[in-house]
Amino acid sequence: MGTPQEPRPAKYFVAFLTSAVELLAQVEHDLDAIFGAIDDRSDIVEWTASKFYEPEMGANLRRGFFSFASLRSPAELASIKLRTQEIEARYRRDDSGGRRVNLDPGYIDFFKVVLASTKNANQRIYLDHGIYAESTLFYHSGGFHGLPYTYADYLWPGTLDFLTRLRAVYLEQLRRIG
Repeated sequence: MGTPQEPRPAKYFVAFLTSAVELLAQVEHDLDAIFGAIDDRSDIVEWTASKFYEPEMGANLRRGFFSFASLRSPAELASIKLRTQEIEARYRRDDSGGRRVNLDPGYIDFFKVVLASTKNANQRIYLDHGIYAESTLFYHSGGFHGLPYTYADYLWPGTLDFLTRLRAVYLEQLRRIG
């Protein structure tokens, strides 16, 4: 019989999608209030995965990621998702109420990349307060691998490179804390 234990802390990141890149400095400041210091940023690239967000957010969308220096409990994912939704609400368009920035928090641990969602699906596990978790990438044989439901942009080479770099930083952080 196994003995229940608290998991090791995880390394959090936030994926962002926006056509209003001028908002990113303020969004970074808002995220700093939740997570503390940002320790890495991905390149900001053109969003080509779908047209799904264009009716709400407009065209010329850009995708990027921020990661954070401090490690946190995976148990915080639901509350963090709710807080990032508050940031999204702060920047809604006055005319249509549509989002100007989409923020999707997640974390990396030794084995996987986990994302938070407000939507239920067969591969998602309910956490709390209407938030679900999805293990979207798994680490095996020296790299991250997708699953049938993994979002296309999480399989882009630049995204995989960023997440692999994040995992290396995370493992070093774990070594330092013992």
